[in-house]
Amino acid sequence: MPVVGVDVGGRGPLDTGPMTDAPSPADDHRIEAAVRASLDTAGARYEVLACDPAFADTAQFCARYGIDPADSANAILVATRREPKLHALCLVLANTRLDVNHAVADLLGVRKLSFASADETARITGMVLGGVTPFGMPDSVQVYVDARVLGRPTVVVGGGSRSTKVRVDPEVFARLPGCRVVEGLAMERPAEG
Repeated sequence: MPVVGVDVGGRGPLDTGPMTDAPSPADDHRIEAAVRASLDTAGARYEVLACDPAFADTAQFCARYGIDPADSANAILVATRREPKLHALCLVLANTRLDVNHAVADLLGVRKLSFASADETARITGMVLGGVTPFGMPDSVQVYVDARVLGRPTVVVGGGSRSTKVRVDPEVFARLPGCRVVEGLAMERPAEG
């Protein structure tokens, strides 16, 4: 897997500027560069994949580009309901579902959590849905990764914007600062039928 490097001109992982409802191409470029800088700092082995923004949501992405959902992961921001709010970003394989009110609530020491809205996700992470990734998260956001993710040879995650994805060797999550690998963070999806 090639390693792709980017000169980000000295910007830190979160120097993305203010988010608006519709990020500009310059916003996307800054966010994507910050994500790549985080990947490079972590010594990750990765490949950047172009993505049609209309197909950035996981199910559509997997169908359009022939990616097995077991090799793709969803980055989901959750938040406590009470102030002061705590946030956690959870990474789970696309063929599983996050155990938000048991596993994640226990990790954060709270009774109830909510999935963050699209607006809250953009405000906290600097990224829009379809591009959210564990790379470049603010220090205030704990990152939890389901242990199953590390069992895959590679996994596709968001690239910071809806225009890119990143195929990464998941071993990086075992050593990514601010990241904790958790057994049982996700559950098998019930069989459809």
